Order: sequence, then C-alpha cells, then structure tokens
Amino acid sequence: MLSDTFYDSVMRELVFALGAALFVANVFALYRRRLDGQAAVQRTVARHRPGSPVRGYQRTEESTDLPQAPLARTVAYVVIGFVVMIAGLAAMLNK
Repeated sequence: MLSDTFYDSVMRELVFALGAALFVANVFALYRRRLDGQAAVQRTVARHRPGSPVRGYQRTEESTDLPQAPLARTVAYVVIGFVVMIAGLAAMLNK
C-alpha cells in the first residue's frame, strides 16, 4: 500500500498549478496578440517621429522584444500546459 505523504500531495498540486499557469498565460497571449501587434506599430511610428522622447532610447539588434507572441510557439505551449494541468488534476483525483 502506498502512503500519501504531505510532499506527494504538494507535488501533485504544484504540477497542476504550473500546468494551469502555462495554459492560462498563453491563452491570454493569444487573446492579446492583435492588440500587441497594433501597439508595436504605434511604438515604431513614435520612435521615428522627430522630437520624440522615445527616439533617444538606443536599441540593439540583439533585442528579443517581440511585437507579437509567435503563433506556433504559443499554441504549442497552450497544448503542453493543458496536458500538464490535466495530468496534475488526474493525479490529485486518483490519489
């Protein structure tokens, strides 16, 4: 007979919580994708306007700030988060 220790139950809850966080955050990124694209266009226009206070901010080419969340990566993370969340829920219910 397997004993259910405190640490086992905490680990199951953490797996569920991390999967749910990954799922919800990436669904929100998909939801905001269009607004982020429009905001990136506005930032680009403001940066090239003469006298813009943003103009003095030097950005390097190595910058990893994406204007929008990449669609394929975000969908992949949504699927991974959903699978991990369901696995954590199943582990909690099956204890």
